[in-house]
Amino acid sequence: MLGAKLKELRETNGMVQRQIAALLEVDTAFISKVEKEEKQISKNHIGRLAKLFKVSETELNSFWVADKILALIEDEKKENIERILDIVSVSKNIRAK
Repeated sequence: MLGAKLKELRETNGMVQRQIAALLEVDTAFISKVEKEEKQISKNHIGRLAKLFKVSETELNSFWVADKILALIEDEKKENIERILDIVSVSKNIRAK
């Protein structure tokens, strides 16, 4: 999800992958893989990307965390995934009070 968001932001801002790669000090192939959801960027890069694209760091971080959660549960059965997400949702609501 973060990769697709970053690609959208990059294209909206008329940038090419090598510009993003230079900012993050990674190679262009890595950025390509991030955009294709094959690799995940470091959480340390979120702040620089948020500033570059003039978006909330919280928004990009939310996509980053969502990707991590999906990676953890991707091999679970559908009914287990629904139960896991329900538990997380209830737990978060309790803590947020």
